[in-house]
Amino acid sequence: MQGDLFGEAVSRLPVKPAAPLADAASPADSTSSARRRTAKVRPAPSVEAWRELASRLPPRLRFGVSTWSYPGWDGLVWDGEYDPGTLSKHGLGAYHRHPLLRTVCVDRTFWRPLTAGQYAAYAAQVDEDFRFVVKCPAGVTDAQIRGDEGKALKPNPDFLDPRLAVEHFVRPTLAGLGAKLGVLVFQLSPLPWNWLGRPGALLERLDRMLAAVRQALSAHASVIVAVEVRDPELLGQALVDTLQAHGATFCLGLHGKMPPIEAQLPMLRALWPGPLVCRWSLNRIFGPYGYADAQKKHGPFNAILSEDLHTRAVLARTIHGITGAGQPAYVTVSNDAEGCAPLSIQKLAQTVAEQDPSAHSAGAWLRRPGSRYAGGA
Repeated sequence: MQGDLFGEAVSRLPVKPAAPLADAASPADSTSSARRRTAKVRPAPSVEAWRELASRLPPRLRFGVSTWSYPGWDGLVWDGEYDPGTLSKHGLGAYHRHPLLRTVCVDRTFWRPLTAGQYAAYAAQVDEDFRFVVKCPAGVTDAQIRGDEGKALKPNPDFLDPRLAVEHFVRPTLAGLGAKLGVLVFQLSPLPWNWLGRPGALLERLDRMLAAVRQALSAHASVIVAVEVRDPELLGQALVDTLQAHGATFCLGLHGKMPPIEAQLPMLRALWPGPLVCRWSLNRIFGPYGYADAQKKHGPFNAILSEDLHTRAVLARTIHGITGAGQPAYVTVSNDAEGCAPLSIQKLAQTVAEQDPSAHSAGAWLRRPGSRYAGGA
């Protein structure tokens, strides 16, 4: 099916391992017989309690999770413990009825491209106000082809290829999601030294890809293009200049491999005015490669077990400043951030709503007219 849509070029994309994927169907485990398998997933009655809080949030703010098929969200998002496969296929219809959840990050696209039809199936489950954040396939944004265990095998000849970025990613998302497409995220995987040692060549290649992406989006000005990096060495004016040249923004990647949020904010100041795209992916206490440890500690993802008050406070102030200036904000949260993404969003929403309306007026704390990038908070 992928070959029919994209042609022979599909075989050139390195295929990432398909598991574990939280928003894709998961094999039934030994307890799945007790879970409900039904196409009719219903929202938890408790979600209505958050409608008043949602009404006090900035209208241009969208919170969401990174993948959604977690049975452990019984009582928080779902009205029961559904089978993961059922949630993967049918859970969005219930998910988007939670008053605080107005976007979602489709992470499964990082592992392999989706067709326009697959995107359209997602779009059909949500209302017209909902927006999607979608990640570009790693076959475009990873400089290396990796094996099943994630080990680099050889250089990726398609790294940041403009044509593949458009054909495998931009066009299918537009065709399938239409007006419900909010953000395209290009997450550059950790780079080998032969690229980090040649930042000029890297940014030239990124420049060409972003130019092609912007051209493909010429009739869709509302779609935000965001670049996320996993190498702190890339933070600087050269990246700012490349993003600015194509109307793209920097994605705050809150992850153990990157500096804390306050050390990344100068990138947004240098790009100001502009939107906020933030992906709160992994609590820093687990280190740069701590996903397995976070999953082990946090499962079944129904409680906050690794609370990060500092990140929450700084992120809330950032949201308040940017939305206060009339800019949109997309903030998606993973279970690996604190243990339970829906509960993290509830607490973050409360912190945003409690911000002093007079503080950071019109985003003044972010605005630095004519300034160049300078490291530091």
